[in-house]
Amino acid sequence: MHFEANPQGTEAIVRVVKRIADLDPVVWNALAGESPFVQHAFLSALEATGCVGADVGWEPLHLVLYRDGNLAAAMPLYLKHHSWGEFVFDFSWADAYRRHGLNYYPKLVCCVPFSPVPGPRLLARSDADRATLIQAALQLVRDLACSSLHVLFPAGPDHGALAAAGLLHRSGFQFHWRNANYASFDDFLTALTHGKRKKIRQERKKLAGLGIRFRWVEGRDSSDADWDFFYRCYANTYARHRSEPHLNRSFFTMLREAMPDDLLLIIADRDGEPIACSFCMKDHERLYGRHWGALEYVPGLHFETCYQQGIEYAIAHRLLVFEGGAQGEHKLARGLVPTVTDSWHWLEHPEFRDAVDRFLERETDAITHYVDELEGPFRREPPS
Repeated sequence: MHFEANPQGTEAIVRVVKRIADLDPVVWNALAGESPFVQHAFLSALEATGCVGADVGWEPLHLVLYRDGNLAAAMPLYLKHHSWGEFVFDFSWADAYRRHGLNYYPKLVCCVPFSPVPGPRLLARSDADRATLIQAALQLVRDLACSSLHVLFPAGPDHGALAAAGLLHRSGFQFHWRNANYASFDDFLTALTHGKRKKIRQERKKLAGLGIRFRWVEGRDSSDADWDFFYRCYANTYARHRSEPHLNRSFFTMLREAMPDDLLLIIADRDGEPIACSFCMKDHERLYGRHWGALEYVPGLHFETCYQQGIEYAIAHRLLVFEGGAQGEHKLARGLVPTVTDSWHWLEHPEFRDAVDRFLERETDAITHYVDELEGPFRREPPS
């Protein structure tokens, strides 16, 4: 694909790149910024290890904008033949297409596969370049006879360009913890309501009584044995739900080699033997809870390994936010509060586009009402 444009008075050409490994990591990362999930190494590891690819319904078709021969903007983009691994659910839209004798797949999705983490999606330094990427993606929708374009969990300046291009906005929510300059985990607990504070303390006391202790293992300090154990736990979580992991062991090996400072393992030991583990990623402001698993069920172990330990780590390292991942109202009792997320959608079929637009209006009202009705976990709302 060659999509020629002329933003800012210079020659600009948009191309499709099927392997991110063919692009300069330094230049890509300069556009991507701080988020570890759009770093060249993360996206390249997904491709190199076969976690994404045409054979699994995630065909990379990244859009890159060159100006005067230099990479000036980029958009991580995938041709999808299903809706799994996206965390913005459009299965009902696909079913409506099917019932009307139309094909919803393939579709184009701009996202980070298997990662419902807000962050930049239009990797550009100007609104003009963002607009060019969007128009090129919409042209690709038509060239490939796709039903739609979806931009999932964008952040910051992406929104203005997507709105200006006429995409439909969809609201969602996740539960995030925010650091109100807590001095310690106990300081955080004192901010919670009495019942929630008491429950967490009781759970922690019971786990300690069972001989369970926790280790924070930084990616740079981790061993092969640590990652083998984590992957055993991770795969066990999927096995309990009779499914296969999206990410293979080779992916985590590549990630550890390429991005060690962005990785954290939280390992639960009982009498010196590991029994559970959670995997997180991080940058200089945020800790991102990603995957977890345990070899056996212990009451309270999931909440401690996945949430309380992450919060305690964030406090100790003065991080601003701990993102607990998609969904989960149970996180509210752990001090994570509802946070709005966003996605943007373009459907080529005009009647379906109008129908989805009306649906999104009703859905947004329902989400707003739901979030407003949730009872917060704090005695009083901490400062933002």
